[in-house]
Amino acid sequence: MSREKTACVTGANGYLGSLLVKQLLDKGYVVHATVRDPGNQAKVSHLLNLPGSERLKIFRADLTIEGSFDDAVRGSDFVFHVATPVFIDSKEPENEMIKPAIQGTLDVLRTCAKTKTIKRVVLTSSSAAVTVHGEEEHDRVTSEECWADVEFLVSKKPRNWGYRVSKTLAEKEAWKFAAENQIDLISVVPVLTSGPSLTPDIPNRVILALSLLTGNDLALKARQLICGSIPLVHVDDVCRAHIFLAEKESASGRYICCAANTSVPELAEFLSNTYPQYIVPTDYGDFPSKPKYPVSAEKLIKEGFTFKFGIEEIFDESVEYFKAKGLLPK
Repeated sequence: MSREKTACVTGANGYLGSLLVKQLLDKGYVVHATVRDPGNQAKVSHLLNLPGSERLKIFRADLTIEGSFDDAVRGSDFVFHVATPVFIDSKEPENEMIKPAIQGTLDVLRTCAKTKTIKRVVLTSSSAAVTVHGEEEHDRVTSEECWADVEFLVSKKPRNWGYRVSKTLAEKEAWKFAAENQIDLISVVPVLTSGPSLTPDIPNRVILALSLLTGNDLALKARQLICGSIPLVHVDDVCRAHIFLAEKESASGRYICCAANTSVPELAEFLSNTYPQYIVPTDYGDFPSKPKYPVSAEKLIKEGFTFKFGIEEIFDESVEYFKAKGLLPK
């Protein structure tokens, strides 16, 4: 990789963004990283301490401020749009998540459309945009052709419905804008992501992934009931997939990033057997024991990508991370 290659990463101080910045620096890229408050050392010090940080420049940008990404995008070869508003159990999802996600994504793309150096834009979507199938009864594999049922989400309002709607509508608007403005767009659709984080804060998604070990299965059960399965992937593989798809000329369209599919009962049995030092209940009665809508990464694998982490490695690294953070006994 030539050191002259420049990549812009939005939302660079978050869980995915931080590791993506690290991997890009490791590959020799110059990185333009956007955060909302560059002056907050607690939010950016983990980026400034990365190896290769002499090739890192941090920019102030906000999804709600039009044009704020212009300086960071300028001169970039690739743009990785990772930033997204997340407010768990928001009381005003329309104003706190849905509108900012759509407006912010379009603002980044408008900047990309007028920046002549951009070769490709990689959008971080979410399995939230593909895995909610409404009232369907029949089993099927969830692939890149699937979209979350927005009408179902808005009418039924399951937990965290606003985030799911925001990711779905923001990605749909991105595809429409890219087609109208000849932008080479790729979207990466990660499933439930776990693994160690570079951030000072422990990511909510890792807490969810390890919730059976910490004694709270309610959110994970709710996720399976609305999505049909518990699909998992390691954060390292998610970030590697972003870079792989940016650099892979033949890549096009959406790519689901999923290493394994399981269910709450299957996962409980696995964790109980693998980590007998922790008490993991395994009796789930008539709760669905098999994934109903397994999520497929076949397209990404056919493109030539190889997952490094299976379910065993995902949890081994996540458990060690939780031990280090004091969330599990050593």
